[in-house]
Amino acid sequence: MNNSGPLRTVITGAGIILGGIAALNLASTVTLKTISFVSEKKRKKTALPCMACRGKGFYICKLCKGNATISWSPMYDPIAINPCLCPTCEGNRVQRCLNCLGKGYD
Repeated sequence: MNNSGPLRTVITGAGIILGGIAALNLASTVTLKTISFVSEKKRKKTALPCMACRGKGFYICKLCKGNATISWSPMYDPIAINPCLCPTCEGNRVQRCLNCLGKGYD
C-alpha cells in the first residue's frame, strides 16, 4: 500500500505553485514601493509648498479652533450644553491639511 507517491507529488506541486505566487507577490510589492518612493522624492524636490498649510502639513482645527473641545448638546433646544472632545482633531488641536494630505507640498 504505497499511496504516498501521488500524494507527495500533489503536495510538492502545490508547494511550488504557492511559493512562486508568494515570491511574485513580494517582488511586485517591493518594486511598487520603490517606484512610489522614488517618484515622491522627485516630486518633493520640485514641488512648491502648500499654500493652505504653508508647507507644515497641519493647521489649527477648523471645528474647535484649537480648543480641543466643542460645545454640543444632542437636543434641538438644548437645556445644557456639554463640552465634548472635538471629533475632527480628536483633541490634538491640529488637523492634517486636506489640500496636501499632510505632505507639506502640492
